[in-house]
Amino acid sequence: MVLPGGSDARDVPLAIAPDDLRQLAHHDAGSRTFAGGAGPLAALDTGGTAVRGTVLMVAGYTGSKEDFAPLLRPLAEVGYRVVALDQRGQYESPGPDDPAGYSVEVLGGDVLAVARVLRQESGEPLHLLGHSFGGLVTRAAVLAEPGLFTTFTLLGSGPSRLTGRRAELLDHLGPLLDAGGVPLVHQTLEQVAMTDPRAQAVPAPTREFYARRFLRNSAAGLRGMADAMLAEPDRVGDLKATGVPVLVAHGEADDAWLPHVQADMAQRLGARHEVINSSIHSPAVENPARTLEVLCDFWATAVPA
Repeated sequence: MVLPGGSDARDVPLAIAPDDLRQLAHHDAGSRTFAGGAGPLAALDTGGTAVRGTVLMVAGYTGSKEDFAPLLRPLAEVGYRVVALDQRGQYESPGPDDPAGYSVEVLGGDVLAVARVLRQESGEPLHLLGHSFGGLVTRAAVLAEPGLFTTFTLLGSGPSRLTGRRAELLDHLGPLLDAGGVPLVHQTLEQVAMTDPRAQAVPAPTREFYARRFLRNSAAGLRGMADAMLAEPDRVGDLKATGVPVLVAHGEADDAWLPHVQADMAQRLGARHEVINSSIHSPAVENPARTLEVLCDFWATAVPA
């Protein structure tokens, strides 16, 4: 979820340099599409022989496949095939004009469609990761077909609906969309973000990418995903019952689902729990080095050599 952070988060120094391009980090992944339930789903695919397995990464609200860019080359270099996905209605993936087409269950069906293709192409193991709202979506996929996935990682996600400051911002989304569509929502969020010195320090090419990406969001998708994120029930017990090994990882100052909420979720799941230092809500771009260590160790432990 790409929205301005809270006051506590602003005090956390990120692990990346001020001039790091974040989502524009260089990688060798190629562009491809998968068939989704409402049209093609855009992805970045590192390809390769998947010696150590395949990883499917799903972006959060207003995010995109590029939110995993700093992880792509390093994971490919150690033997993983990585596919990072735009959900329907995000950036380069078209979506329906009906907000009802963006429920957690429907979006989870798209994830399942991609996962089945990857299993056919590369076999096992298949590791699934969902960031933020993408965690709720990927959880639905795991609940629907747990045998498809070797492991599941919730990155900066939660047990149920979003609450707090970010949820309050989403409450204003509908009137803004009604008044001026996606451009007005973008303009308003930019005005809020630019009050944060951390947002002001983001390199210009990355800020330009953020704007271009946001303006390509589907209005129906923004509305439907927001509704879904504000209504998701607690399904921790259901996830635990699948028996799929789970990692709960998040930034030390996560300002979406707060750290103590995610820690409690991990405890209830009996899951591995990792706090990623020097990061807030997007560890993959805020502290990619530590995020890589956490992920690779979890996968290696789940699938011994």
